[in-house]
Amino acid sequence: MQQQQTDQELIAQVLMGNTSAYSELVKRHQRFVFTLAVRFAKNREDAEEIAQDCFVKAYKALGTFNQTAKFSTWLYTITYTTAMSFLRKKRIETQSINGSENDLELEGHQSDLSNNLAERKSANKYLDEAITTLSNDDIVIVTMFYKGEQSLEEISQALNMPANTVKIRLHRARAKLKERLEVLLKDEVKELLWN
Repeated sequence: MQQQQTDQELIAQVLMGNTSAYSELVKRHQRFVFTLAVRFAKNREDAEEIAQDCFVKAYKALGTFNQTAKFSTWLYTITYTTAMSFLRKKRIETQSINGSENDLELEGHQSDLSNNLAERKSANKYLDEAITTLSNDDIVIVTMFYKGEQSLEEISQALNMPANTVKIRLHRARAKLKERLEVLLKDEVKELLWN
């Protein structure tokens, strides 16, 4: 059985001209980059555009990557700056703000899902809704910490923010999420009782 190559080994191959090695890097990191992009863009189409731009920018800048750092942290930094630029540009182009743009697009439910899976999807729906109420920086920190499993130091590097600031923002974001989830779930219970 062939052992999986590290990100650094793949990067070295790409830098030597093996472009197919870059597709392996994309496969490894595309899900998280897309998840982070959705958190910012709030819709699938914009998130896909942001994610694609991130990988193109990363490919072009691969020669500047510091081989002693984690590739994922470097890539998420690119994702963050690309998303912020995209949203600024889109805000300038948009004359009016439509409230429905703030809704997070969710995947459709299949009728044959088990109750356990349906409950998890419901919980994720509320968590996603609560996350959208956070500031963009807090969304990134929460997403990188929980979904990307990045350390506080890695997040600090990616966002160019002191580690203590990241720790404090993560703590405050969790408190905000807890408050928001209590409100959302309270309303859910009321809905269930009155219907």
